[in-house]
Amino acid sequence: MELKNYMEDYVWQMLDEVLESNPSICGCEQCRFDIAALALNCLPPRYVVTARGETFARIKSSEHQFSIDVVTAITNAIKIVSKQPHHYEGKD
Repeated sequence: MELKNYMEDYVWQMLDEVLESNPSICGCEQCRFDIAALALNCLPPRYVVTARGETFARIKSSEHQFSIDVVTAITNAIKIVSKQPHHYEGKD
């Protein structure tokens, strides 16, 4: 058995979609991880252990408000990271 926070998968999926539709947002590895971490800290975890639990989590993720909450958390995280990115910009 494996314990998994399904919210992580969903945030990564939605983050990819948001970044694809907004090419002006930095999509480097450091910024992606910073955005995901900030978003996940604002969202409730969705832990699953069994296939049945994962099915429940997937059903829950199809709810409209759930998706809105995730995109809102990602958007807020993007604003924070964009103001002060931690990626290397070629400065000494």
